[in-house]
Amino acid sequence: MTHTHNHAAMPTSPNRLIAPLIITAAFVGFELAAGLWANSLALLTDAAHNLTDVAALALSWYAMRLTARPAHAGKTFGYHRAGILAALVNSTTLAVIALGIFFEAYQRLLAPPRVDANILMGVAALAFLVNAGTAWMVKRGSENDLNLRSAFVHLAGDAISTFGAILAGIGIAFTGLQILDPLVSVLIGALILWNAWSIARETVDILLEGTPRNLDVSALVRDVLRVDGVRSVHDLHVWSISSSLRALSAHVLTDDIVVSRGAAIQRAMNQVLADKYNIAHATLQLECEGCEPDDLYCELGADGNATAQEKQRS
Repeated sequence: MTHTHNHAAMPTSPNRLIAPLIITAAFVGFELAAGLWANSLALLTDAAHNLTDVAALALSWYAMRLTARPAHAGKTFGYHRAGILAALVNSTTLAVIALGIFFEAYQRLLAPPRVDANILMGVAALAFLVNAGTAWMVKRGSENDLNLRSAFVHLAGDAISTFGAILAGIGIAFTGLQILDPLVSVLIGALILWNAWSIARETVDILLEGTPRNLDVSALVRDVLRVDGVRSVHDLHVWSISSSLRALSAHVLTDDIVVSRGAAIQRAMNQVLADKYNIAHATLQLECEGCEPDDLYCELGADGNATAQEKQRS
């Protein structure tokens, strides 16, 4: 049995989140005061969302520090899942703030208050610059890191919401329709909720050790079977430790061969898994015919083993 590690995906330094965290925290108080002065729900909800951004960035920063800790006897896979837990918490706060926005917007749709359009537009324009700038600072690497992506979505959502507040201010200035302010808030809340659901769904899938969404298991098996010396594969498991770190374990059926030949087969399989499927941690158990049941996906537990044996006998 052997396993390999692909270290191509290096961890991102948590220090890169410090500047966005400080900038966002400093802006929250200013935007909250301006929202109260202008009596604008769009600004108040954006300030509330910015406050969750501060918490999200702080949580992501701490999770990144945890992830960098080495594995040990108590955590043999290290702390890679810390970022997934942070992403789950961040997506939950996004959903909660969206529901709060919907409730307050409903109250204001029933009785729209007067909004100072000039203050709304001015503060929203400044907020847009702050949010867009901090989102840009966090974006690098967020495509492959769910923890960073959750922080980025918080900041990018704020940038979009403040742009919506600018549009609401312009609309109120030209039409006098005060209802535009809560309507924009509803749209902002819907966008936040959609992003929260997307992140939460992916984090839950990883925590349940589901197969990575963009990985074709059938294609993977076909590629492995093309490796010279591989006769079949069974007891196959593919899962994600984090959004950028994949793992695989499998039993590989070969002829009754010497150890050196088996090692060559394992190296060839590991190369395929790393190059085509970005699988960083592969554990391969070589077997000769008759050693194990040949179910591709093995059921865990005593009942599952009994079921597999019954299938083999039938």
